[in-house]
Amino acid sequence: MTDINPLDVPETDPFDVARTAAREIAEATGIARHDIALTLGSGWGRAADLIGETTHTLDAEEITGFSAPALAGHAGKLRSVLLPGGKRALLIGARTHYYEGHGVRRVVHSVRTAAATGATTMILTNGAGGIRETWTPGTPVLISDHINLTADSPLEGATFVDLTDLYSRRLRDLARTIDPTLDEGVYCQFRGPHYETPAEVQMARVIGGHIVGMSTALEAIAARQAGMEVLGLSLITNLAAGIQTEPLSHAEVLDAGKSAEPVISALLARIVAAL
Repeated sequence: MTDINPLDVPETDPFDVARTAAREIAEATGIARHDIALTLGSGWGRAADLIGETTHTLDAEEITGFSAPALAGHAGKLRSVLLPGGKRALLIGARTHYYEGHGVRRVVHSVRTAAATGATTMILTNGAGGIRETWTPGTPVLISDHINLTADSPLEGATFVDLTDLYSRRLRDLARTIDPTLDEGVYCQFRGPHYETPAEVQMARVIGGHIVGMSTALEAIAARQAGMEVLGLSLITNLAAGIQTEPLSHAEVLDAGKSAEPVISALLARIVAAL
């Protein structure tokens, strides 16, 4: 790799970069194809050790187009995992957030790379704020839809993609066969990195949102463009601003994720086993 990320060059085709990254993953692992991809957000990391046998671990920044994670709590690793049924999963612990200012191409590069490795299912997880008062910290919630409040898109030019069933109902129904208590809601992606104001949270509620965060929506759009079936899961790490009275902090997010990690990771492992 060079010091210049090829995704930062406007003339570069981001899908060519993703194909290059996929070839590098295949060469480094000896695995020609992955079937499922998972992006593990805050609180979901232990699932990497539960879903199957990790046969290869790569430093993401050594793969074309990837960057070192800027956020504490994200591992910066790519793992190839052999699932009990014989399928292969690519685990992404190297999420680039929109607020890092690297541009949307880098935000969705991991998803496009996963698609280029052959993955047809994309599982996107995150830690997020909850708007429903009944959701206590540590509650996993299925994403049924999203509202993209970044004013941006990974689609370039006259590219029109139907997002009607972006978050697969089939996969949500499958997840509820594992845990019938799973609730679902609409995820609102804000630009960040500041947390939402109480007024912004109320706006999200009024327009139909139930979950607020700083990731996932742009990645999901890119996954759909690539023809992948998408499952989204949020860990409610805190009630959103104005819903709870205490000030918000990233430490709170990490603490809630750490406390919930054994339960939600086991849940995610069982969902993956059912795919």
